Amino acid sequence: MRIVIIGGGKLGLSLAQNLVNEKHDVTIVDRNDAVLQKGMDTLDAMFIKGSGVSSEALKEAGAQYADIVIAATTWDEINMLSCLTAKKLGAQYAIARIRDPEYLESLPFLQKELDIDYVINPERSTAREISRMLRFPFAGSLETFARGRVEMVDFRAAEGDQMVGLPLKDINKKNKNMPQVLICGVERGDEAIIPKGDFIIEPGDQVHVVSDVNTITNFFNYIGKGMATVRSVMIMGGSRIAFYLAQMLIAMHIKVSIIEVNPQKARRLSETLPEANIIEGDGTDQELLESEGLADVNAFITLSDRDEENMMAGFYAVQRGVKKVIVKSSRDNYSAIMHNIGLNTIISTKDVACNVILRTVRSRASRSSASVERMYRLMEGRVEALEFIAGVDEPYIHVPMKDLSAPDCLVAVIVREGQVRVPFGNDTIEAGDHVVILSRRTGVSSLNEVLKVK
Repeated sequence: MRIVIIGGGKLGLSLAQNLVNEKHDVTIVDRNDAVLQKGMDTLDAMFIKGSGVSSEALKEAGAQYADIVIAATTWDEINMLSCLTAKKLGAQYAIARIRDPEYLESLPFLQKELDIDYVINPERSTAREISRMLRFPFAGSLETFARGRVEMVDFRAAEGDQMVGLPLKDINKKNKNMPQVLICGVERGDEAIIPKGDFIIEPGDQVHVVSDVNTITNFFNYIGKGMATVRSVMIMGGSRIAFYLAQMLIAMHIKVSIIEVNPQKARRLSETLPEANIIEGDGTDQELLESEGLADVNAFITLSDRDEENMMAGFYAVQRGVKKVIVKSSRDNYSAIMHNIGLNTIISTKDVACNVILRTVRSRASRSSASVERMYRLMEGRVEALEFIAGVDEPYIHVPMKDLSAPDCLVAVIVREGQVRVPFGNDTIEAGDHVVILSRRTGVSSLNEVLKVK
């Protein structure tokens, strides 16, 4: 597909890298020479110097022939006008990054009037991801599929856990009352594994399990991880993510405190979030954290603009025994460091936005009716979890799973008429089924790409 990206910042370049890897024809438009040079040094893409609202720059970038235009600059207004200009020139589909909360209520009107096909608000999407993570304080992440019916949760296996030291095929034989979930992925050191029946879990493994909501909940109760309810949350940094997250948590009747060092931002937050406790101060100040009751909160979330400060404050919260610590990071090379010091739940706004946009691109790219519905990158991007809706008259329909091959992939669950099932050899995929797979391959946009009749 021909894709034009307007804005070569962190999100734009990350998107471009992923799209180039998936063999799309990518052009990036930006006004900054340094940004363009950085991209040219690292990407096999075309670069055009100019503004996204300039029809001449967009014509030079080929927007009139583009299948998709993605406006990802840091300015909402430029993104909206860029999409309008590109669509007027002839672009087929336009995606705009719009982040300001002031536009939230008027988005349907703006989309219609400015001919924007899809809007991504990375900060709001990140806040939604964090709010889901708080349901399982011990987990590294929680992903949902099939309109919330299926959940995928990861946790770190510990010495004494019922599944440790047993082949996967024997876990439920030895633990007959254990709710049956599918262990679909394991991260061991630098290795990402889609396990088979003879695989043995070791202490320290990061284990991904998937099943329906009730079974997942009962499974963690059974293995003693517990469902500790989050009743109080402290947030460091009064960013847009913090604003959206606070709104969501307050609606869930969770007590929220936000620490913000900027007096103007703190005052604005106190006006827009009267139910929250807004604290003006430095979130890395240990004395301030202690005086505001850090040791008593159920979760601590660092959302400042500086990764180093987020890491320092998060590490201190872990040392003080806070059960759930979530750290925002924009640098991929910090992940290993954070895991080594006990910061296992890391959120990246860039990655959240990339996942959403890549899913949309793959859905547009697929010629099959079974295109990508949801997509998550797991294990630092080495494995993808994807949801499809099976089409009519596809080659794999009615074929028993034992007669299908799926190299480097695992069919995790099938959801049919609201019922969630882990598929076995004689199970089949039928038209309309929601199918969740894990894949070590990237760029998968259709079930036909991975499911082949033997």
